[in-house]
Amino acid sequence: MSDSTLAPYLRSQEYSATLLINQASKLREQNNLPIYHFGFGQSPFAVPQAIVNSLAAHAHEKQYMAVEGDLKLRESICHLHKTLENKQWHKEDIIVGSGSKILLFCIMAAFNELTVVAPAPSWVSYKPQAKLTGHAYDQIVTCSDEGWKLTAKALEQYCSERKERHPLMLIFNSPNNPTGHTYNKQELTLLATVLRKYNVIVIADEIYSLLNFNGKNDSLENYFPEGCIVTSGLSKWCGAGGWRLGFAHIPKALGSKLKASIIGVASETYSCAPSPIQYAAQFAYQNKESARIFIQRQIEILNIIGKYCAERLSESGVKVCNPQGAFYLFPDFSKFKLALSRIGIVNSQQLTTNILNETGVALLPGSSFGMPESSLTARLAFVDFDGKQLEIDSKITEQSELEFDRIKEGIQGLCGWLESLSN
Repeated sequence: MSDSTLAPYLRSQEYSATLLINQASKLREQNNLPIYHFGFGQSPFAVPQAIVNSLAAHAHEKQYMAVEGDLKLRESICHLHKTLENKQWHKEDIIVGSGSKILLFCIMAAFNELTVVAPAPSWVSYKPQAKLTGHAYDQIVTCSDEGWKLTAKALEQYCSERKERHPLMLIFNSPNNPTGHTYNKQELTLLATVLRKYNVIVIADEIYSLLNFNGKNDSLENYFPEGCIVTSGLSKWCGAGGWRLGFAHIPKALGSKLKASIIGVASETYSCAPSPIQYAAQFAYQNKESARIFIQRQIEILNIIGKYCAERLSESGVKVCNPQGAFYLFPDFSKFKLALSRIGIVNSQQLTTNILNETGVALLPGSSFGMPESSLTARLAFVDFDGKQLEIDSKITEQSELEFDRIKEGIQGLCGWLESLSN
């Protein structure tokens, strides 16, 4: 078979950056070398036992379910997000899928011809999914001085200057992977004005929305409800990434034909989310007070650890913003550009490779998230700690009450290496 028969956007690199960093990390472990797992963004918290028990109790369920998901599950999703986020959703506008990732694909595939745009840095799968579904892909590069946020000014400039006239779809992720930032009311209001002006369709990827450190996520949907599709799921707030249960809310203003088209794509791809998982998810979403407590405890812990990492890195000269949600930082090492160039480091891939070899700290390069190759940035996932601490009874309010020695060791080692560059 000739290489020309393969889709170029799927073979542009043999392995993803995440897989590469995992392989390098395993090799260090096999050689009894220290490794600090800051590369892979997976919740460190265990799925609550009651939800695990519900899954076990429904393991015998084997029937196909409706493509759009079990009715009671969709009702439960609406009720929990109304309680915790004041979402005014209705069950008939919800589609349940095998993770929000496949739903992003189904939504894009439901359109004939689009230009999909996302701020950079952004999650690694947006671009290949846009290409897989036959759409053009573009990005709006943000900067650290603005907290890596998409501004209304930058969006206005992009929309007014673009030449192609395909419908425009913006993928908007908040709280953000890879930066940990969120948006405030003024920022969202200004963005909504531009989106409405240019009739932009939005996918608001809110998979981390319940892990907003302010305790309340202000959604772009609140300011642009008529054009905003929202995706979310169990993986982050419930610590159940491998369970693959997500959902999308399709606003009525975008028309019933869109929902029908998305369901059509879903029926020809994943058919339905697994039955046992849907029953367990229904239990998780129905128990709103348990979910609220569980989420609040996670926020307390992640906020403390994230601030520690940001403050220590900042003290060493790294440009980094305090995280506002999720469990990520996006440090900018450009202050060390001259010192790094002296040892042959001129891009983010070289930077993260050297950091791993010298300190055992596993990071992902900024170039994996759409940043220019020469950008000296990286994503740091501060999740290498024991999530069982969530099970203790007393409320955690101070850094000293938490045990996250591995993260401290990793951050100290990284900072020590950076400081040695100046010697």
